[in-house]
Amino acid sequence: MQFAEVAVQNVRGFSPAGRFALKAGYLVLKPPTAEVSPLAGLSLALLFADGRGGDASFLTPGAKTGKAALTFVGVDGVTYRVLRELGGSGTLHRMNKATQQAELVTSDTSEIGQFLRGQVGLPPRTTFEQVYCLQAGQLPSRRPRKAAAAAKPDPKASGKYPSLASASTVAPAEDIPAAEAKLRALEQELVGSTEVDQLQFKVDGLTSEVFQTDQRLKGTEGLKVAIAEAEASWRAAPTPESLGLPQDIRNRVQRFPKVVAKRDEALARLNQDRDTEADVVPPSVAPLKENRTFWAGLGAGVLFLALGVGLGIGVDKTLRYVALLDIPAFGVAAFMALRHVDELQKASRKGSKDNRFEAREKKILDEFEAEAAPLRMAQKALGVEEMEEITPMLERKELLAARVVELKEQLATMEADPEYVSAITRRQELKHELEALNAELTQKGSYVRDIREVERELGRLKESIALARAPRPAAAPGPDGAPAPVEALEDPSPVLLSQASDIFTTDVSSVQAMLKDRCLQYLTALTDRRYQGIEWDREGRAFALASGRRIPVGELPPKDLDLYYLALRMTVVEKASARVKRPFLLEDVFAGMEEVKLPLIARMLKHLGTLTQVLHVTGHPGFAQMSDGTVNV
Repeated sequence: MQFAEVAVQNVRGFSPAGRFALKAGYLVLKPPTAEVSPLAGLSLALLFADGRGGDASFLTPGAKTGKAALTFVGVDGVTYRVLRELGGSGTLHRMNKATQQAELVTSDTSEIGQFLRGQVGLPPRTTFEQVYCLQAGQLPSRRPRKAAAAAKPDPKASGKYPSLASASTVAPAEDIPAAEAKLRALEQELVGSTEVDQLQFKVDGLTSEVFQTDQRLKGTEGLKVAIAEAEASWRAAPTPESLGLPQDIRNRVQRFPKVVAKRDEALARLNQDRDTEADVVPPSVAPLKENRTFWAGLGAGVLFLALGVGLGIGVDKTLRYVALLDIPAFGVAAFMALRHVDELQKASRKGSKDNRFEAREKKILDEFEAEAAPLRMAQKALGVEEMEEITPMLERKELLAARVVELKEQLATMEADPEYVSAITRRQELKHELEALNAELTQKGSYVRDIREVERELGRLKESIALARAPRPAAAPGPDGAPAPVEALEDPSPVLLSQASDIFTTDVSSVQAMLKDRCLQYLTALTDRRYQGIEWDREGRAFALASGRRIPVGELPPKDLDLYYLALRMTVVEKASARVKRPFLLEDVFAGMEEVKLPLIARMLKHLGTLTQVLHVTGHPGFAQMSDGTVNV
């Protein structure tokens, strides 16, 4: 998991409006003013929203509205974006890799939390707050001492799990009258917060019931969408009228095979008659001048006629009868001429028959084309390749009409169900109740802090007053010569080791063995080797070994205890990053530490940046020089 971008508008500690891109490694975020940007608290408010409007505490003073968005890459490799109106609603979006567009996942607060835990890989809020977020208020030296807590126990404000969302500070114990006045103001605020909390609890319950009712009513939404889609498909379905086709187009499709068979049969008969005629009549008639028999008969007749006339006049009159032989000769020539005429007549008749054949063929094809033309038009209009596909396409409108009627009948049956009718009535009642409760909440005034936050501040103030009034015994020197604290500070080890065991899904003893050596390396480097060892008991309480002594860490000087806590936190983050990477968020927790140690801490954070994303909010220039990049927020 890695943060990719933070976008803000009217968020305290940040620029009035802006989008700040984040990358991997060790990044330093520079706030615009001396006030520390509440990156950790804002991240918790966005990722673990409770829907009660507690995130309105991050509004810039004087601003009426504000927005904040966090873009991050989940353990599933998908980019997500949480967007919230401070004090209002929120949404979760997911980036579609195919379209590169953000898609809404849900706008329900509880569903957002469940999705982030189950799909994105976000740990529980306590784990994220106690392991991956480090704020100045979490340092052991900033927590109430044991003696004060014992003098006035308050289980609701023990300080074991300090809240990062609180911006208030403990009143100074020296000014007891002012602290008591603030205590009374907090008690009055607690009464108002309790009333608002009860109202909000009712609102949440009604909202949940409205959601369940809406889900029940939404059972018909899918059916209504299906009806709308079916009606749209029905209107868009083709018909003969819409395509400009004959009304009997489907009948034409059905009889088209018979039309094809009739055409083929007629053409076959025509070809048969044409072949028969071609066998009877020669294909062509030779010219008469090429007929040798005709010329032979004609020549013989002329010859005999000339001989008969010539011989009868000049030689012997009896020879003139030779001329009679021209009769059979001319007869042969005439016969050949008549035969030629007969063949010409037959050839002429064949030509006329060929014309008739062609006319018959054209008529057959024209009749077929008259039947096929509308079908081809239908193919083109419907975009189909085969004639058989026309009928299903034209029948689709009737099928869709039947589907629409069927779906409407189902919808009518569902809407007539008594449970559905009662859900509609109940939804109206819930809406009226919600409006009344929201009006009552509005009458309570502007934003009211969360009751748990007020209780925590009230408990810290009571402990501070009790600590100021308690007698203080003389201090004993610590291992480095500095005076040790009068009362022991709280040992942060049990809580942190318990969270680590949840992360590593193992018992506390195994976690101790896993962390011991690395934690000692960090501690010896940070404390200039004043401590030679670390031990934990079965409950997770820590002991530091120094000069042959076994000292509970709660009795260490405050600055050494803070360094031990820092060493343990960095160790847990380093080991956990080997399994699952989550960003490590630090606000300006090193203010007041020795300047000489800050470069060493910066190098340690830079090393962590090679394992996971480290986001450090600070204006100190030394950290910026050691970082992998800086972002002005």
